[in-house]
Amino acid sequence: MNAQMAEQMTSGHGFIAALDQSGGSTPKALKLYGVEEDAYGSEAEMFDLIHAMRSRIVMSPALTGDRVIGAILFEMTMDREIGGKPSARFLWEDKQVVPFLKVDKGLEEASEGVKLMKPIPGLDALLDRARDHGVFGTKMRSVIDAASSGGIKAIVDQQFEIGAQIAGHGLMPILEPEVTITIPDKAEAEAMLRDEILRHLDAMEGSQVMLKLSLPSVDNFYQPLVDHPNVMRVVALSGGYARDEANAILARNAGVIASFSRALTEGLSAQQGSTEFDAALDATIQSIFEASVAG
Repeated sequence: MNAQMAEQMTSGHGFIAALDQSGGSTPKALKLYGVEEDAYGSEAEMFDLIHAMRSRIVMSPALTGDRVIGAILFEMTMDREIGGKPSARFLWEDKQVVPFLKVDKGLEEASEGVKLMKPIPGLDALLDRARDHGVFGTKMRSVIDAASSGGIKAIVDQQFEIGAQIAGHGLMPILEPEVTITIPDKAEAEAMLRDEILRHLDAMEGSQVMLKLSLPSVDNFYQPLVDHPNVMRVVALSGGYARDEANAILARNAGVIASFSRALTEGLSAQQGSTEFDAALDATIQSIFEASVAG
């Protein structure tokens, strides 16, 4: 594991940019960016357009490691180039931004109030390839839709089990058991989730994980996770909150930093010229940076 990257992820000031929209979420991301579905006629053209959007964000002078300490990539982004270099290398060598890779293959059908991750065939080979690309860690997402003790236990068990496999390849796993922000029993689900995560963390010996969690209903509810020696960093997803609201909640949670996707690209458009685009991205990055370092 790269010691410089580990130091930046442990104590760097800033946040993680989530640039990992996959096949299912790409059309929506492009539409918000001002690219309608009739602008592309195939999946290949769609991925070319989303890569152009991501490249524009990464190559903007607004995005550097002094505010954006990491970025999560989609597999196809890792396999492509930005600025004439493989994407992960460009992020670290040219921007001092630590690269992560999204590794999950989507969600199973709902069961017991949760959606587990689908199996990840070929994960070991993907992890070896990611390490060869200079990737520091990975991210994988599952979803909690109810305060279901059995479902939440299954979610956390799965995250930590695959997390251990990832750590075995010398990579830092970001575990993302997302609690849906609109459910009526969100606070109860978060209490169950925190207890399950702590149970696993207390059983770990000599290794660390990162956690990506929904912004909690009770401020600083995840402080025991932030303070746990087996947690490198706790990051928050925006989860459907508008950026200003997500920033306001984040700022009240000490030690938690952002890992926003849609809230990062909100207000960016393919129709903007470079000056307007860079200014909009700079303002967005600054607002998320300030919320991330507020605690």
